[in-house]
Amino acid sequence: MAIMSCFELPVQQPDRDMSVQEFKVWIKQFDMDHDKRISPEELTEALESLHMWFSSWKARGVMEDADTDHTGFIDNKKEVEKLVKYAQQRLHMKIHQS
Repeated sequence: MAIMSCFELPVQQPDRDMSVQEFKVWIKQFDMDHDKRISPEELTEALESLHMWFSSWKARGVMEDADTDHTGFIDNKKEVEKLVKYAQQRLHMKIHQS
């Protein structure tokens, strides 16, 4: 049992269809340093958890589109909304409003 304690708990995978709120809860799991921001590395981890090919390349595309204040993080409501739209339109994730 001592060996099992050194492994991290598995990240919860999103269902194929989720609400915006469920998406936000899911993406928050990847905020590993708990700074309430999503870094490019954390976003890459999220995409890798979905078994997406070229996840670091896709994460760069998301950051270019969603990081409107150019801080290098998704860190405000407007940017999270852009992340949701990007995930719907370009990553083909099924995210609905309610």
